[in-house]
Amino acid sequence: MKAIVAIVLCLMIPICAVAGESGYKVTYDGGSIADTKAGTDLKLKIEADHIHFTRDGKEFVNIPVSAVTEISYGQDVHRRVGSAIGLAVFSFGLGALLALSKSKKHFIGITWADGDKKGGLVVQADKNEYRGILLGLEGVTGKKAVDSDAMTVKN
Repeated sequence: MKAIVAIVLCLMIPICAVAGESGYKVTYDGGSIADTKAGTDLKLKIEADHIHFTRDGKEFVNIPVSAVTEISYGQDVHRRVGSAIGLAVFSFGLGALLALSKSKKHFIGITWADGDKKGGLVVQADKNEYRGILLGLEGVTGKKAVDSDAMTVKN
């Protein structure tokens, strides 16, 4: 009897965990959304006809796929100097190694025009999920993501 209960629990826990998690965790970094600060945690859900952003389980932004005009992405690369200094206090060798390492932040931008309503936002995605988000957005919108790091601005 204990073995049967153990097997049922082993099968049910992963199924419940997968069913409860849908979408991607992202962080709002800026855009045309009023009354929202950078650093707000959001949940991104990509559907065939809409792109949903929710905050605390409530609808935050709902973008029709047909209204999306551009998808962009970029990276912010910086050295971990502050962490290296802190670690160098305890171990100079490890601090020096950490100073040589880099960290990347991955940003995804979406702009849209739905009749008179135009807007845009930029979110920061996890390094393991940003490629999946880009592929999902490209798939539902039919638009190719633009690498904002490769763009040059001419005045």
